[in-house]
Amino acid sequence: MAPMLPALLCLGEMGGAGGALVWRDLQPACSIRVPQGPGDSPGGEALLRAEGTPLTGRCLPGLSVGLRTQVQAGTLPKPTIWAEPGSVVSWGSPVTIWCQGPPGAQEFHLDKEGNPVFWDREKPPGPRDKARFSIHYMGQDHAGSYQCYYRTRTGWSERSDPLQLVVTGPYGKPSLSALPSPVVMSGGNVTLQCGFHQGFNRFLLTKEGEDESSRALDGQQMLDGQTQALFPVGPVTPGHGWTFRCYGFYRDTPPVWSAPSDPLELLVPGLSGKPSLLTPQGPVVTSGRNLTLQCRSDVGYTRFALSKEGRQDLPQRPAQRPQGGLYQADFPLGPVGTFHRGQYRCYGGHGLSSEWSAPSETLELLVAGRLRDRPSLSVQPRPSEAPGENVTLLCQSGNRTDTFLLSKEGPADRPLRLRSQDQDGRYQAEFSLSPVTSAHGGTYRCYGSLSTDPYLLSQPSEPLALVVSDYTVQNLTRMGLAASVLLLLGILLCQARHDHGGARDAARS
Repeated sequence: MAPMLPALLCLGEMGGAGGALVWRDLQPACSIRVPQGPGDSPGGEALLRAEGTPLTGRCLPGLSVGLRTQVQAGTLPKPTIWAEPGSVVSWGSPVTIWCQGPPGAQEFHLDKEGNPVFWDREKPPGPRDKARFSIHYMGQDHAGSYQCYYRTRTGWSERSDPLQLVVTGPYGKPSLSALPSPVVMSGGNVTLQCGFHQGFNRFLLTKEGEDESSRALDGQQMLDGQTQALFPVGPVTPGHGWTFRCYGFYRDTPPVWSAPSDPLELLVPGLSGKPSLLTPQGPVVTSGRNLTLQCRSDVGYTRFALSKEGRQDLPQRPAQRPQGGLYQADFPLGPVGTFHRGQYRCYGGHGLSSEWSAPSETLELLVAGRLRDRPSLSVQPRPSEAPGENVTLLCQSGNRTDTFLLSKEGPADRPLRLRSQDQDGRYQAEFSLSPVTSAHGGTYRCYGSLSTDPYLLSQPSEPLALVVSDYTVQNLTRMGLAASVLLLLGILLCQARHDHGGARDAARS
């Protein structure tokens, strides 16, 4: 049995001559032993293998080191190296490095860039063509570039291509947003902004399904102290996945990244049938009341997405088909606040496909009650009109008003908008309903708004009920009633004549 020599292993620089091992960073990492075989000679292969697994601290799990004087040059074909589950590993997770060569390989070695000695050695039992090197707990010391090589009876191989092993998570996650919007029309371009407050000087953007390290940019310092990078993306096309994440890191430690940002999915509308978007409460909603938006379609979509102008999130909901009707999804938004105001659209999608439908018509959500003013609403000439006549609804206010809106109760009717006119110090707008039809009947209210924020409205006016009388039906009713009266009079007259004739016959007899 070969004698064992005690030694200390430190993650430092090793040098020396004649096989002597001299470490220039004398911070002890763990106890090891150096086996000295009977045939060893200066310049031969001396191995240092850490005892016990797994090792912690600065001792890397499964670590072996040794002089590489015998393997500096290789002539056999280089092996293939890869990592499972991937080369980007979250802090504390396990990862396995695989090295594959020909079936005749007897031994595999793994090198890590920056280590003067090989990192690990594996001798696969039997005629196997690959070896595995396991890291049970990924840390910053494991991040870096790895290469492997193998030995056969005839000699050593060339080194494999480098494998860059990255650890993520020692820093917080950056934010990722799309400028101007995550909804991008087909053929369009968009800018993705990755930013963080911790002062990273490099940022990296990854696209789902592509190389994790494909795009990196220097960070720019902003006035608020945040650093950011702007990544141009495009042109985009429908039917492809456009999901991104970004990371931040420091230039002097490139294989150590932050935690990933939340995923950002770009929505590229397609050409399939557009759904409809509505709210049961109508487009004018009162502050504080619960609000739900509904996206509907007769196309068999399995999911729907909702977008709001100026917002980055794209909430998605599975489609439902209540009682065999339209396919729909409800988007509950909670109690109405000023932040709910604005323009909304929805889209339909099939299964896990990244293809989306054409956008719905825009739904403008107006929040009433945010301005103190309450306009008045009146009708000219009278609130009860016949079809075909001209009707004007007059909305007035004594306070400055830039625009008046006329709203009719019901989820389907969009408010009418008119610029206000100044009439003797009063602001007003005249909404003409000409010619009046039965569809104009209903309950109306008017609101005022300012041009500085057109989606915030005043208090509602008092409700005004417009009744459209169908005189044709009324006349037919009157004619029917008159005919009934005439018929009754005829019956009574006939009965009277009959009774009078019977009396005369009785007198004669």
